[in-house]
Amino acid sequence: MSSSDTGTVTYLFALCASRPPREALSAVPGHPGGGPLRTLEAGEVVLVVQDVPAGDFQEQALTERLDRSEELERCALAHHRGVAAAASHGPVVPLPLATVYLSDDNAVAAVTAREETVLAALKRLAGRTEWAVKVHASVREAPAPPSPPPPSPAPSSSGSAEQPATAGAGGGRSYLSRASARRRVLRDRQERARALALTVDRALRAYAVDAASHRPQSEQLTGVKAPQLLNAAYLVDDARRAEFVGALEQLRADERLRAVEISWSGPWVPYSFARPEQPAATAGAGAGAP
Repeated sequence: MSSSDTGTVTYLFALCASRPPREALSAVPGHPGGGPLRTLEAGEVVLVVQDVPAGDFQEQALTERLDRSEELERCALAHHRGVAAAASHGPVVPLPLATVYLSDDNAVAAVTAREETVLAALKRLAGRTEWAVKVHASVREAPAPPSPPPPSPAPSSSGSAEQPATAGAGGGRSYLSRASARRRVLRDRQERARALALTVDRALRAYAVDAASHRPQSEQLTGVKAPQLLNAAYLVDDARRAEFVGALEQLRADERLRAVEISWSGPWVPYSFARPEQPAATAGAGAGAP
């Protein structure tokens, strides 16, 4: 009997090289309304899964839920808890959010068909973690706006201007000249900041086995009132963690990079390096979903 016959479907969190302890998984809250986290086997690959309500994960219902920010956050946190629980016991290939199968058999069959590439990915990710690095233009470097032009002379009671008409025109031309100069300064500073962000990226790649560039985030997401110039992830050997963090600290303290601000976080489960274009990351993602 399939999971869907009992009103549930199989939600897949991650693929592992070894089986996490049952008690460690069962203590982790997964998706609301679902059963405890458990494991399945597909050859040498271990799947961390959960039985979840079929009605909540039907395509239309799921799309509507994930369109609501609070539901998206709730689902993403539950997904991360499952992935993190698996990762605390060895290397994992995290699956994309909302990877769902109609049954355990479907999930196992999808992973079995790609067992070799999954095992290769697990071997590649073993002993490595992800670090997120963001570079913003420095708000200290923003040029001041040009002062507005002086007001035009007020007409006298006889209808003639109290000052020569050329004074207002000259003030306007001066303002336009200052505004044009400010735009040039701003453009030059932005180009310099972008070049510095690339310098940061090149320096960090020397300490990483792989790197991934993500789309820059908006000010609404970052809360930083300056353009984001670099939004990158680096896959770093755990043995080189101190070197990588040391390089970050040196870059942030470098006066030659004062036109940018560098922030980072980690270590994380290597989500960015189990990408869809990599065969291991597509091990059944979406296949057999209701």
